[in-house]
Amino acid sequence: MKKNWTVFLPKLGMIVLGNLLYALAVTLFIVPNQLLTGGTTGLALFFYRTAGIPVSVFVCVFNVAMFLLGAWILGKQFAVTTILSTLIYPLLLSVLENSGLPGIVMEERLTAVLYAGVLIGAGIGIVMRAGASTGGMDIPALILKKKRNINVSATIYLCDCIVLALQMMNTDIHALLYGILLIVVYTVALDKVLLFGGAKMQVKIISKEHEVINRLLAERIDCGTSLLHMETGYLHKEENMVLAVISNRDLPKVNQLILEVDPEAFIIVNRINEVRGRGFTLNKVYR
Repeated sequence: MKKNWTVFLPKLGMIVLGNLLYALAVTLFIVPNQLLTGGTTGLALFFYRTAGIPVSVFVCVFNVAMFLLGAWILGKQFAVTTILSTLIYPLLLSVLENSGLPGIVMEERLTAVLYAGVLIGAGIGIVMRAGASTGGMDIPALILKKKRNINVSATIYLCDCIVLALQMMNTDIHALLYGILLIVVYTVALDKVLLFGGAKMQVKIISKEHEVINRLLAERIDCGTSLLHMETGYLHKEENMVLAVISNRDLPKVNQLILEVDPEAFIIVNRINEVRGRGFTLNKVYR
């Protein structure tokens, strides 16, 4: 039981932090600067500006309705990972709306778009890294994926476009363009947060001194390696290729080490988004 709590509490903290960043983006930048956005928040802004319904109230009602629909169709596992954001996000929005926290009105709305986009992307990314769902407009997309095998991203982008079009009824074309830019910014920020700390460099080395290079990589860089059997395409010579996955900061040292041993070594470097296994997501074992 104690172990379960030590795993759950950090995830709960990440979910709260992510939703807090999202709520701050709405309260500090989106509402005061009359920005447009997609998703549940964009739909809530539409009803706030047309019917005066508080953003937190609409988000709460809509999220709960979508949660119940998702739990019914997608099952209990979905419900467990979504219920926290379904309740926490509208609660934090309500607290911030009634706290008297002043919104930040920017002379140039582009600046507000950048701040709001970074906060939203970081917030959603943190929630996703905790293994939770942000709920809301994601749920119809997941339902369509299950029932009709329709791409989730395509559905979400379509929903965002519809929500932006609704908000355009009460604003101008410039606001719509800012809304599109906001979605682009938070999408980029989301990708960066999801990949943060997980990106590595894959290095493939073809050299007649592969044994020496293989040994030095283990001794000086402290990284695991693999020897891949290969055959050259022109002369059909059988050789071994050294494969290693290293951190970004180790790449210059690895290049220098290889070229000191064999200046004619053939080196292929690829950026990879995530690595799992011994030495990365599992502790190293030294033999």
